[in-house]
Amino acid sequence: MTPTTDVCIVGAGLAGLACATVLTNRGVDVRVLEASDDAGGRVRTDAVDGFLLDRGYQVVLTQFPELHHLVDLEALGLGRYDAGAVVRVNGKFHRVRDPRRAPASVFATATAPIGTIADDVRLLRLIADVWRTTPTDLLKRPDTTTLESLRDRGFSEKMIDRFWRPLFAGIQLDPELEVSSRRFEVILAMLAEGAAAHPATGVQAIPRQMVAGLPEGTVECDARVERIDGTTVHLADGRRVDARVVVVATEGPAAAALTGIADPGSRGESCVYFAADTAPIPDKLIVLDGSREGPVNNLAVVSNVAPSLAPAGASLIAAVAPGPVVGTDAELLEGTRRQLRTWFGATVDGWTHLRTYRIRHAHPDQRPGFSPRRSVRLGDGVYVCGDHRDTASTQGALFSGRRTAGAVWSDLVGAPTP
Repeated sequence: MTPTTDVCIVGAGLAGLACATVLTNRGVDVRVLEASDDAGGRVRTDAVDGFLLDRGYQVVLTQFPELHHLVDLEALGLGRYDAGAVVRVNGKFHRVRDPRRAPASVFATATAPIGTIADDVRLLRLIADVWRTTPTDLLKRPDTTTLESLRDRGFSEKMIDRFWRPLFAGIQLDPELEVSSRRFEVILAMLAEGAAAHPATGVQAIPRQMVAGLPEGTVECDARVERIDGTTVHLADGRRVDARVVVVATEGPAAAALTGIADPGSRGESCVYFAADTAPIPDKLIVLDGSREGPVNNLAVVSNVAPSLAPAGASLIAAVAPGPVVGTDAELLEGTRRQLRTWFGATVDGWTHLRTYRIRHAHPDQRPGFSPRRSVRLGDGVYVCGDHRDTASTQGALFSGRRTAGAVWSDLVGAPTP
């Protein structure tokens, strides 16, 4: 049968949209099928009682190169976190900051009961190391767990437990620091050089901007794909799309079901959002639980960073529990309130619960032996892209989409990617 499109992309998450953007810019006819009611995949934002809630706590790392290639960052109206964190240890909050960016905080940071003076020196050496090494070279280094890497660098167990574990539990959804040290060092390099930020209208502003840049009608939502037969895509409503090329750009478990590739595994996250009349802290800093007291690993007053995500006069608070999704929503909410009551007192009882998100697949599981730039060609006109083919991050999803578009272009045209 004559193909109805050059390229059919299954999934309108960041990887699928990046692939579609690159190919349409080169004149290729592209059709994107999305199973849900809107584009974005795991990068979605909901409007709830005047608040804008990302589906799970998410930040944009401004130093990710692909964001600069594929997105107009200025148009996102980013609110940026300050470099550092508030670490709760032994019932008290301690502010630690990057001395390169906040030299006046050196003494307070050095004397906080987070690690030793030797740990502070090791931290500066580690930051300098990853900062001056290209991401490509970082990903070629010998791979081990994040925990083993930190121990090899000489960090004390106190520093690991009170700082590294809660910080990267939140970033890599990895409370036990068992994820690849390669990925850890790449993410740390991005943090050391750039900033974590929230778009003014929520993280879904990224995929919405990308959809707006595509020809009208390119993305079709509520179009669930049931199976792929060669380069014929069969939808749940009985329709079929014939294409020259099919790109599966879903999250890892769904891609495995459609194509037969190995399931990359899943790392989960739960996030409880609250509204409050007054912010519990004034800082544009993330709060880390250095004592591992309960379900909440990190907390952010999101509206301190991006005020537009909350109505005027209100504060938006995200309490995050990375790791396997267990228990009920009610149990998580009660455990979260109980823990935060020890942090901020009875004021927590007056916070309004807005919504709880339980996300079983927030990231693919990338343990040691992690290899970036996994093959995207499955043969017979079928390709696959997503953060499970590169690094589990916004950067990895966007880069995988652009890399797959290059492979498709090369194979269709018979020439290298321009």
